Amino acid sequence: MPSARGGKSEEKEANLFPDSSIYEKTAMIGMGAYGTVFKARDRTNPSQNVALKRVRWPSTEKGIPRFVIREIALLRQLEAFQHPNVVRLLDIRQERGLEQEMQMYLTLVFEYVEQDLFQYMDRCPPPGLSPDRIKDLMWQTLCGVDFLHSNRIIHRDLKPQNLLVTETGQLKLADFGKARVYDFHMMLTPVVTTLWYRAPEVLLNSPYASPVDMWSCGCIFAELFRRKPLFPGQSEVDQLSKIFRVLGKPREEDWPRDVYFPWSSFPSPVSPPTPLSDLVPEIDPQGLSLLQRMLKFVPEQRGSAAEALVQPYFRDDGYVPFKLTTCGSGQRSSSLPCRNDGEEQRPCPGIVNPFPDDRSRRNLIPDLTKLVIQDFPPLPSPSPSNFSPPPPSSPFSSFIKRAKRQMQILQRKSCVII
Repeated sequence: MPSARGGKSEEKEANLFPDSSIYEKTAMIGMGAYGTVFKARDRTNPSQNVALKRVRWPSTEKGIPRFVIREIALLRQLEAFQHPNVVRLLDIRQERGLEQEMQMYLTLVFEYVEQDLFQYMDRCPPPGLSPDRIKDLMWQTLCGVDFLHSNRIIHRDLKPQNLLVTETGQLKLADFGKARVYDFHMMLTPVVTTLWYRAPEVLLNSPYASPVDMWSCGCIFAELFRRKPLFPGQSEVDQLSKIFRVLGKPREEDWPRDVYFPWSSFPSPVSPPTPLSDLVPEIDPQGLSLLQRMLKFVPEQRGSAAEALVQPYFRDDGYVPFKLTTCGSGQRSSSLPCRNDGEEQRPCPGIVNPFPDDRSRRNLIPDLTKLVIQDFPPLPSPSPSNFSPPPPSSPFSSFIKRAKRQMQILQRKSCVII
């Protein structure tokens, strides 16, 4: 029965998704500002483990939070392609908290993946992962990023903790809570990406696009060799200072205009920059060239994920794309493909390029909102003439109205993300 405060609207909202009782929580995986992630068992299929991302928000709010709707919309659309390097959203469930909690919960049900990349690296004893394994992981990361960028989606929070690795070594991009569909007319939030993986243009509060993901990929690439972050800054200024100690201070003409920190606020370093080859000594010349490309200060010079995948680093005679290896299941073990490990790497069958006809480059934008909107009562068709905000209403309704306007405008414009 709906409470007196919620009335019919609350009753309608409570029925948007079925409840989550068919999933039995078995362990807590992690906790964040907006919710908790659990490992769980599907009661209808006890042999199947899943990951439950339980998002909470105050029951006094009207509608589902906007960031949750964005994540659902993106994952539902991407799910149609079942890309091997993107985590799968299996189900959506809703539950109401205890009366005294004053909380609402929405549970996103994902495929269960045993570990993230940070844990995967930590499990491998020194001196770390083998060069071939690092190449494999970067190939898969860039395949996933290329798939997103081809569909005008920026992840905006790439870091080892958001890259999942299965027991067979398959890597999957996860946590799309900060992801956005890119539109050249859209102002994107300045504070995105964990500080250590944040691109200079974001640190400077300058306009940005898909190259922010390429910068994050470069930071992850270096960390796979180093086993520690490349730029572990404590603040935005400290982060930029650490970047400039390695890359050198950019030229004034390359510095973006009208940003938080003017070019003159950073003194020229007294000592010459530390070469990346000194910080990542184990990387080969072709890998170093790719790393230097990803970590360019000027975003346009970083290249795209598609361009990175055809660099010489991935084109040597001995490398087979999507070659997945068998790893240990939970403890430090020599079965991990670490450096100086003589164990033969065994390919995992069935992992091939799922898009031989380039289907991954279809434009997903026109249907992006349909997969979410179909679960909710229809809204009146908005006028596509401008981006003016709709009349005050619930956050969800406002988001859907704005999304519909943007989708209609994007269908008339052939905006391709760079």
